[in-house]
Amino acid sequence: MDLIWLVLGYLAGSCPTGYLAAKLVRGEDIRRHGSGNIGATNVGRLMGKPWAIAVAILDMAKGGLVVGAAWAIGVRDPWILSLAGAAGVLGHNYPLWLGFKGGKGVATTFGVLFFLDWFNPWPALLGGAIWYGVMKATRYVSVASLVSLFSAAGLFFLFRAPAPYGITALALALLSTWRHRANLARLAAGTESRVGGGRS
Repeated sequence: MDLIWLVLGYLAGSCPTGYLAAKLVRGEDIRRHGSGNIGATNVGRLMGKPWAIAVAILDMAKGGLVVGAAWAIGVRDPWILSLAGAAGVLGHNYPLWLGFKGGKGVATTFGVLFFLDWFNPWPALLGGAIWYGVMKATRYVSVASLVSLFSAAGLFFLFRAPAPYGITALALALLSTWRHRANLARLAAGTESRVGGGRS
């Protein structure tokens, strides 16, 4: 029974919301535009800010969907909840339906972190606030994403959340770092684009 939560988490995360939005509304393959990423930032370049926000919300929701469902029926094992959430992020990053080529998992990760502990949402909420602040200060989505994810992971430990939650948050931050490796290379070279243009 425990394994089913991981499978459900992966399948929910695999729903390619950004790809579907671009395909159904514009008849376009989002992977052929901008950075080629299926996430909200690239959707925003093709379809505008409202669609970027909508896709980000849906990506967060699909990350938290299975975790929230498990909570709702009484699952309390922090490892089961954590692994189900992590499976959702893996589904977004490596979706079955798109040849395992997906997004970078930032919004989906925040959705997972928010639903991991309904009685302690502060790490995810403060992490989101940090994302907004760093993005406004630097105008680099990639920098804001990584700083906020590592901050959220640290906050799980600071708020004395169950260890599996903090470990999972840190693992997902490291996974996102790997997914942002091209962005990091461009940052090092001084060629990373800021909000309003170029890749992300």
